[in-house]
Amino acid sequence: MPLTPARARDRVADTDWAALTAELDVYGSAPTGPLLTPAECGDLAALYEKPELFRTTVDMARHRFGSGEYRYFTHELPPPVAALRAALYPRLLPVARDWAARLGRPAPWPDDLEEWLEVCHAAGQDRSAQILLHYTEGDWNALHRDVFGDLVFPLQVVVGLDAYGSDYTGGEFLMVEQRARAQSRGTATALRQGHGLVFTTRDRPVRGSRGWSAGAMRHGVSTVRSGRRRALGIVFHDAA
Repeated sequence: MPLTPARARDRVADTDWAALTAELDVYGSAPTGPLLTPAECGDLAALYEKPELFRTTVDMARHRFGSGEYRYFTHELPPPVAALRAALYPRLLPVARDWAARLGRPAPWPDDLEEWLEVCHAAGQDRSAQILLHYTEGDWNALHRDVFGDLVFPLQVVVGLDAYGSDYTGGEFLMVEQRARAQSRGTATALRQGHGLVFTTRDRPVRGSRGWSAGAMRHGVSTVRSGRRRALGIVFHDAA
């Protein structure tokens, strides 16, 4: 059965969002429950071989982003991708607004995802940022942030499409937090097939002796040691 919007909402709702929010506060990333079945993961991964679905392909080595490849979907998103994006946005919106309040930042995100995307497009950020990532043995992704313009949603989601430990080894999702007057802190997460990982786009609120400040964070992927690692990236702002 196809992943309908209603089924996507049900799967997203099955995650313990209170626990996920608490973990996000501490680490800047936190796993969801299962969002896709193995069969659905296979179907999505297979779309990589249909270039007509994508607006561009990025060779990471060419741009010195690491090694590997990814493709940006057009705005005509496959139904499962659109359904998951629409189901996740309202769950992440309260976290985004809470973080903005702690950091004394504006919270320009409306309740409706489509309304927010219209704001992005009016500001010149009108290119789809939803991606399929494709890594094979020896590939990796340099630490970076997915900020594509002035308008940014502070959280995004990556969904593993292959089985860690059997389809591939290595390729852990990395986050590095730059701490004030201290060494950086890193975390590594093995993506479970069909499960999502929510993570910060650029920073998270950090409490200090003088109140809240922004802890700068970057993400990447460790070197794939064997096999093939594919993932879906869900971003809630569009690119300039």
